[in-house]
Amino acid sequence: MIKKDINTTTTNLYTMRKNIVAGNWKMNTDLAETQDLISGLKKIAKTSNAEVIIAPPFVNLYSAFESVKGLDITVAAQNMHQSDSGAFTGEISASMLKSIGVNTVILGHSERRAFFNEKEDLLAEKVNTALENDMTVIYCFGEELKDRKFSEHFEVVHKQISNALFHLDASAWENIVLAYEPVWAIGTGETASPDQAQEMHAYIRKTIADEYSENVAEKVTILYGGSVKPNNAEEIFSKPDVDGGLIGGASLKAEDFMAIVNAF
Repeated sequence: MIKKDINTTTTNLYTMRKNIVAGNWKMNTDLAETQDLISGLKKIAKTSNAEVIIAPPFVNLYSAFESVKGLDITVAAQNMHQSDSGAFTGEISASMLKSIGVNTVILGHSERRAFFNEKEDLLAEKVNTALENDMTVIYCFGEELKDRKFSEHFEVVHKQISNALFHLDASAWENIVLAYEPVWAIGTGETASPDQAQEMHAYIRKTIADEYSENVAEKVTILYGGSVKPNNAEEIFSKPDVDGGLIGGASLKAEDFMAIVNAF
């Protein structure tokens, strides 16, 4: 997995990417609220082809997994430790997640970076561990307001992707989903336009193509995580390089979340 192989065939260059809408519930919902929210999701018809992912808090993962059995909903973890086991009080390993049916993990979220000082070297270790355990990784990254104001946003995003992921071989990207989070557009009063989202997503895809191949880049699903809501989801998702969303607050209301899912 560590040794890179960029001699990737260019056949099937335009293989259709998966559309994904993932709900990150963060530190919200107790057990009863988790069950209520899942019940609400079940009541609303899914009319799009998008894959649906929900990421409840750790204590509710197994309950959520049991509740969505037989449904077109995947349960993901919000984080994971890079070690297989050991004296890491309060942490959760890949094998623990897999033992309860969770095979997808969000890594590198902006809040993990900001509040827990997670850097790319650590995230590279976490990515390696997840992939070694046959998990799907939703890898998050994105620039802050100061980076955007100083026109350093492309440089920051390139660093966050390359330092954590470019040691992987091409085949590993089949299990990587990218999630671009413009931190400057979340809770700052600033607003990211659909065109700004597309501009960055196109840059991200070109960055991967330059490092690996167009074939690899075209197959990677890239989600947008900048305050997607029912009233802007359709326009954002219509952009050619935006393949879905990583949804925060709007994922805590079943009607809003499913409206975003059905925006495709």
